[in-house]
Amino acid sequence: VQELKDSEVAKTFRKAINRKEGIFAIGGTSELSSEGTQHSYSEEERYAFVNWINTALEKDPDCQHVLPMDPNTDSLFKSVSDGIILCKMINLSVPDTIDERTINKKKKTPFTIQENLNLALNSASAIGCHVVNIGALDLREGKPHLVLGLLWQIIKIGLFADIELSRNEALAALLRDGETLEDLMKLSPEELLLRWANFHLENAGWQKINNFSSDIKDSRAYFHLLNQISPKGTEEDQPRIDIDMTGFSEKDDVKRADAMLQQADRLGCRQFVTPADVISGNPKLNLAFVANLFNKYPALTKPENEDINWGVLEGETREERTFRNWMNSLGVNPHVNHLYGDLQDAIVILQLYEKIKVPVEWNKVNKPPYPKLGTNMKKLENCNYAVKLGQDAKFSLVGIGGQDLNDGNATLTLAVVWQLMRRYTLNVLEQLGDGEKVVDDIIVKWVNMTLANAGKSTMISNFKDKEISTSLAVLDLIDTIQPNSVNFELVKRGMLSEEDKLDNAKYAISMARKIGVRIYALPEDLVEVKPKMVMTVFACLMGCGMKRV
Repeated sequence: VQELKDSEVAKTFRKAINRKEGIFAIGGTSELSSEGTQHSYSEEERYAFVNWINTALEKDPDCQHVLPMDPNTDSLFKSVSDGIILCKMINLSVPDTIDERTINKKKKTPFTIQENLNLALNSASAIGCHVVNIGALDLREGKPHLVLGLLWQIIKIGLFADIELSRNEALAALLRDGETLEDLMKLSPEELLLRWANFHLENAGWQKINNFSSDIKDSRAYFHLLNQISPKGTEEDQPRIDIDMTGFSEKDDVKRADAMLQQADRLGCRQFVTPADVISGNPKLNLAFVANLFNKYPALTKPENEDINWGVLEGETREERTFRNWMNSLGVNPHVNHLYGDLQDAIVILQLYEKIKVPVEWNKVNKPPYPKLGTNMKKLENCNYAVKLGQDAKFSLVGIGGQDLNDGNATLTLAVVWQLMRRYTLNVLEQLGDGEKVVDDIIVKWVNMTLANAGKSTMISNFKDKEISTSLAVLDLIDTIQPNSVNFELVKRGMLSEEDKLDNAKYAISMARKIGVRIYALPEDLVEVKPKMVMTVFACLMGCGMKRV
C-alpha cells in the first residue's frame, strides 16, 4: 500500500484541517514543543487589534516607523518586535505605568530592543497581565499566539478600567430591587456589561441577552442598544445622533450586521468587530465592542435614591491594587476583580500557596459550582484549610481564622495575602542562596555592600529609612547591577520637592523593570517609604543582582 503520509494528498488534507476558516495554525513554535504541536491564532483578532492600535497610537510620533499597520497582513507581529508599541499600549491602558524616558526609541540594537521588551513584559505583569509563559525572545520573534494573547490582556485592562462602581457611580442605576451596592460591587466587569446592555434592552422593550456570543448574532439586540445610548442632544456640547433602524428588518444576517455597524460608526464606535465577527458570535471581540460602547456612551444617570449607602464605595487602595495585579499576573483562576469578594472561597489563595511551593491537597478542597444549600459552609471549609496551610508554612497568623477570609475582612485578608507575596518574593533569593533563609537584614546588608563596593555613596539603614523617598539608593543599585544603564542627567538631587521625588521614583521603577526585574510596587510606595513594598523592590533587585554575579 502506498504511504500516504508525505504524498501531496496528505499535505493538502493536513493544510485544510489546520487552516479552519480564519484560524491560522503554526507548527512547533516553542523551543520545547516537538514539530508536531500546533498553536493557532485568529485572523479576526489580529485584524481587530491592528485597527484598535492604529487608531489609539495614530498621532504618537514614536510609533510612526511602524504605523499604520496593515490589518490584512502579518505586519503586526513584526511591528511589536521592538517593544515600543507594547510599552505605549500599556500606558494607554494604565496611564503612567511606564516612564517614557526609559523606552529606547532611537538607536535600536538587539540589546536596546531586549531592554524595551523586558520593560514591556515586566510592566504588563505589574498591571495584572499573566505573562508567565512569555519571554522577550517570543515577542522579538513575533510569535503570533503569544503576541495576540498579551495584546488582548493589555487592551482588556484598558477597556475595563472604568467598568467599576468606584470609578463610575452611575453604574448604581443598574441596581435591582432589594440589591445593595455591595452586591453590585461583587460583579465582574463582564457581568456588569451584560447587566448594562440588558438595562438598555429592557427600556427598549427588547428581550434580554445572556451572553455576547450566540445571543447577539442577529445584530437586533445591538440595534436597540445603539438606539438607547446614542446622544439625544440634551447636553450642550453633544449633538443629537439618531440611529437609523431601517437595517433592523433586513433579511440577510450579514447585511443586517453591516447596517448595524454603520450606525455604530456614526457614534465613533465601529471597533473590534466586523459583520462576520457579529454573526459568528466571537465572544472576545464582541465583549470588546460592547465595552468600548459603554466607555463612550454609558447613558446612565446616578440614582438619587435615599436608601443607597454611598459610603461603601471607597475605591481600591494602592496596596489592594498591587496585590490584585500580582495575583492576576500569576494566572490565578478565576481572575481577581475585587480583592475581598473574590477570595471568600479561598480557591485563589490555595492556588497562591502552590505558587510559593506549599503543597495543596486538592481533594480536600470544595470546588465551585457550590450546591444551593450549604454554599457558605463549603467556602468556609476552604478558608479554614487555607489558614491551616499558612500556619504549617510558618506564616504569622495570630488571631486570623478561616471565618475572617470568608467574611472578606479587609485587614486580616490583606495580612494573609501580604505573607504570600513576601514568601513569593523571598523564594527567588532562597533558591539563589542555596536555600539559606532570607530575612530583611540580609537584604539590607547585601544592598549596602553592593553599593559600597561600586563606590556609591548611598546606603539604607532599613526599609523604613526616610532617605529611600528620594529613590537615589534604588537608582544607584540599578546602575551597579547593570553599569551605565541609568542616565543620571535625568535624576534629581539636593533638596527635593514631592514632585521631584515622584519623578525619580517613576524613573527608578521603570528602570528596574527595564533591566529585567519584575517589580509590583508603585513609585508612590518609594516616595512614601511603604516598608512592605520597599522590601519587595530591594529583594527583587537583589535577586537580579545575584543572578548576574
